[in-house]
Amino acid sequence: MTYLRLLQHRAPNGVRSVILAEGDAAHFLKGVTTTRELAQRAIAEGVTLADAAKAAGQGEAVDIKAELAAGNLLAPIDHDDSAHLLMTGTGLTHLGSAEGRNKMHAAAASGEHVTDSMRMFLEGLEGGKPAAGTEGQQPEWFYKGDGQLLVGPGEALTMPAFAKDGGEEPELAGIYLVGEDGNVYRLGLALANEFSDHITERHNYLWLAHSKLRQAALGPELLLGTPPEKIEGTSKIVRNGETIWEKPFLSGEGNMSHTFANLEHHHFKYDLFRRSGDVHVHFFGTATLSFSDGVTTQEGDVFEIDAAPFTLPVSNPLARAAASAEATTTVKAL
Repeated sequence: MTYLRLLQHRAPNGVRSVILAEGDAAHFLKGVTTTRELAQRAIAEGVTLADAAKAAGQGEAVDIKAELAAGNLLAPIDHDDSAHLLMTGTGLTHLGSAEGRNKMHAAAASGEHVTDSMRMFLEGLEGGKPAAGTEGQQPEWFYKGDGQLLVGPGEALTMPAFAKDGGEEPELAGIYLVGEDGNVYRLGLALANEFSDHITERHNYLWLAHSKLRQAALGPELLLGTPPEKIEGTSKIVRNGETIWEKPFLSGEGNMSHTFANLEHHHFKYDLFRRSGDVHVHFFGTATLSFSDGVTTQEGDVFEIDAAPFTLPVSNPLARAAASAEATTTVKAL
């Protein structure tokens, strides 16, 4: 089965356009410059995003692999005002995801002691896939930042100068637009590297919020329509041209303890997340971490995540921001 994907393109002269891909074939869309513009058109016309893309008209054919290699592909969603793109996520949502978290948080736990992480995972396992029309278990939730922290294909994932660690989190991300009618529309799914500071989180799980305030990367493709039940691929770290760690990456509802609908409900139930015109990138969680296997990342390492039916990878090198001139941030009183 082939899936439709949307990609955002920026030519060397700065001109932007949108690409529709199906299988190995892809072409530019006529009269469309951004995914968000096309989504707004679909909402206004009462059609699906896929139908709006097909109706836009077929332009010149394009080789998306060549355009990725040339650095011409952008993240599949963005916003003119980065403050109106919000990045959030949920954790402990995948079968087996509690194992890695417990390794980080609960080395000293006895057989009778259940950590908060394990308790939340078990509650999700029991109630994360509710029957239609009923409310399921609330998941762990975190805020990552706004659109200024969104990293596109091939760009560096840069940890702050004060970070203890920069580690990959291969995930699916739901991409959403809040319409002028106040309804929330899922545009599709993107392959993602949610990227966190696992050493900071391991110190105390109450520092999870700090560990998540980092950049995040999206692959170039927005997967349209109903995704497959199970999405399987690989996550690896390449250092100096050699793979130093590799592990299967499993996602999709068939590999999760929560449904997408349940995670979406518990995010968008808050009024502040239903502000017309806002874009949301919501990360669905992972069960695969190199940190849990004792890997220490280094600047220059490249994170690579592949998973069908996406045809292009999420690939980003690791960098560290330069230390600021001042050791601390000083707030001046007025």
